[in-house]
Amino acid sequence: MNATLGRDVFFSFFMFTADLRPQDADYSRTLINHLNVLTDMGYDGFDVHIAAPPAGVDHKLEVDSYIGLKKTFDQAGLGEVKFTTNVGTTRTFDPTSPYEEQRTQALSYLKSRVDITRILGGDSIMSGPFIYPYGVFPLTDTDEPIWSDALQDWMKPRYHAARSVFEELLEYAAAQEVKLAVEPVKSWETPPPNMVSEVLDFLEDLEHPQGGVTIDTAQVVMESQGPSVLKENVARATRQDRLYYVHISAPDRGAVKDSWIPWHVISKEIEPVYRGPYLIEVFNAIPPFDSSMRMARRRFWRPGEDDPVPARDSAYDVARAALQELREQTT
Repeated sequence: MNATLGRDVFFSFFMFTADLRPQDADYSRTLINHLNVLTDMGYDGFDVHIAAPPAGVDHKLEVDSYIGLKKTFDQAGLGEVKFTTNVGTTRTFDPTSPYEEQRTQALSYLKSRVDITRILGGDSIMSGPFIYPYGVFPLTDTDEPIWSDALQDWMKPRYHAARSVFEELLEYAAAQEVKLAVEPVKSWETPPPNMVSEVLDFLEDLEHPQGGVTIDTAQVVMESQGPSVLKENVARATRQDRLYYVHISAPDRGAVKDSWIPWHVISKEIEPVYRGPYLIEVFNAIPPFDSSMRMARRRFWRPGEDDPVPARDSAYDVARAALQELREQTT
């Protein structure tokens, strides 16, 4: 636990990669180098993205590959390092599909991600946009995009279709001691749920008491109903014991230091009621984020992966400054 803050502080590996490539021994050594440096820096744990496989991949083989990766981490002296995971659903693995076979496929996919979270992090958190497939915008039969009221109406049967999937998934995750924290993501990235209230509405409609929400400072700045509603949603999530994860992220998803983060929301609304870890989340200008998030800013060069760039911050510089900023803003 971070001694200054009195809680765990995690760092997102979106700075380095969107795929841990667990069967790649050479890349595992690169990951270990990053983990060692960041742990020495003061981070208590890390959030890692579990990449979606192509259709037809045996999930058991995937899970086995992460068992091997965790063993590699343990052998490198990183057995006490904590991990959470970031997971998204896809067009192939769609729990909101009107087709039962596809929903069954999505449930199998999501259960495997719970298994991987358990392997890497033990009693941990699986977070991310895993209700509706990330970035899959619906179209009419004439290939016209669906927006606004029409999009909200279109989502209603999709939420309903996903109910049974999530009720079974929540039961499975509870047995594995993994918390599921759905993250609402802004509307220019993906269709709903885009707001904290939409996630809470979905969870409250399920016949299962568990299931939580991730609040991301970048998302609530760019896609929000306003500070008063956010205050109500924080209280609502806290009252229901659904505030599972908090991400500290700048609106441009870049460096945290001296950025437009609503620190007053953290200090006044979240800090007094939240007991979980903070995640510092920086998306680096690397594939696939550079194109999917339309990044114009330059990359933070990654020691051991990129050539050093004089007079430009490295990934480690950004991580170190972010941790210091968090300490200054919340203590």
